[in-house]
Amino acid sequence: MKDFSKELSFKTSRSSGAGGQNVNKVETLVTVLWNIAESELFREEQKDLIRNKLKNRINAEGFLFLNVSETRTQLANKNKAVEKILELVDKALFIPKKRISTKPSKGQKQKRLDTKKKISEKKENRKFKY
Repeated sequence: MKDFSKELSFKTSRSSGAGGQNVNKVETLVTVLWNIAESELFREEQKDLIRNKLKNRINAEGFLFLNVSETRTQLANKNKAVEKILELVDKALFIPKKRISTKPSKGQKQKRLDTKKKISEKKENRKFKY
C-alpha cells in the first residue's frame, strides 16, 4: 500500500448527528480530497484503474473525495479519513487473478456415470414387471 497522504487536502464543516450543542459550533466533518491526475506516486495505468473503479466517488474536477464524521473530534475524523482513502485506493488497485477453467478428470467422469447408473437401476427396480 502506497502512502500518498502528503498529496491529500482537507476541508472541514459542521457535521450532523450526536453531539448536542457542540454540533452547532464545532466543525468535525472532514472531507478529504485527492487530485488523482497530479499524483506523482502512481503510474498512468494505475491512475486509469483508480478512475474506472472509483468513478462514482470522483467529482467533475477529477478529485477523489470522502466525507467522514464518525467521531466527535476533528482530528480523529481526519485520521479515519486518511485511513479510509488509503484503503479505498488500495482495493481499487487490486487486480483479481483470472480463473483458469479445467476439465473434470477421468475418475470424476466415471464416478458420475456410475452414480447415474445406480440411480437408474434403483428406479428401474421400483417398476412393476409382468
